[in-house]
Amino acid sequence: MNTTSLEKLRDVIDRLIAPNGCDWDKVQTPESLADYVIEESHELVSAIRSNNARDVCEELGDVAFLLLFIAKLYENKGEFTLEQALEGNAAKMIRRHPHVFGDVTFENMDEQLKTWEKIKREEHKDAEGKPAGLFDSLPASLPPLVKAYRLHSKAARVGFTWDEDQEVEQQVEAEWLEWLDVAAGDDIEAQKHELGDMLFSLVELGRRKGIKANEALDYATLRFLKRFTRMEALARERGQDFAALSLDDKDELWNEAKAEEEAAKAKA
Repeated sequence: MNTTSLEKLRDVIDRLIAPNGCDWDKVQTPESLADYVIEESHELVSAIRSNNARDVCEELGDVAFLLLFIAKLYENKGEFTLEQALEGNAAKMIRRHPHVFGDVTFENMDEQLKTWEKIKREEHKDAEGKPAGLFDSLPASLPPLVKAYRLHSKAARVGFTWDEDQEVEQQVEAEWLEWLDVAAGDDIEAQKHELGDMLFSLVELGRRKGIKANEALDYATLRFLKRFTRMEALARERGQDFAALSLDDKDELWNEAKAEEEAAKAKA
């Protein structure tokens, strides 16, 4: 984003919240815009995962608009300016990358991430000068799968994790057996407990393979939706009532939709 584009968007915001601007925009606050930031961020992520550059461009602009809007509202209250926010972030990134902007060297990525975590905790000391807790900066409102990933990631940076991947696989297997044990009964709370433990362990197994469970599950749901939509379309083309079909017939449609998908992928 060049300076001209940035200033143009800031001018638009100034016009919207001016006395003769938009009645809706004029009454907004950082608090009222918070949920829109979440919504637009999800739309941006969806566009990225759909690999649609045009949609990504549009959604990126929407997110940028909200961020600039919020910054302007804080500036109007005299609390900080956009420039201060950007300069503060630039300084923070330089501080947290001593191997790029300084003469520090790391033997591997794990050492780099541990140093990042240490610097971050030092930045957030309390009134008595004590470093922040490892998870103090983790937003409570994070979606569960994202939160589980971040918990595992941060814990690993201070050495609280299994030494070998095989140990995690064994833990997943143990959690699965515990789930099967409670699933045979009718204790719903115990079932929630064990299912949660199993999912938590699976998140760590994926993390160690460089896979984010939230992203992996999102792609899985997108595949399911795409195939299911195709199943319904195939049924309509053949004059069939999809809901009335037997499970075997639905399975055949699923396999046909999947085969079409794989054939298209092979041609790409």
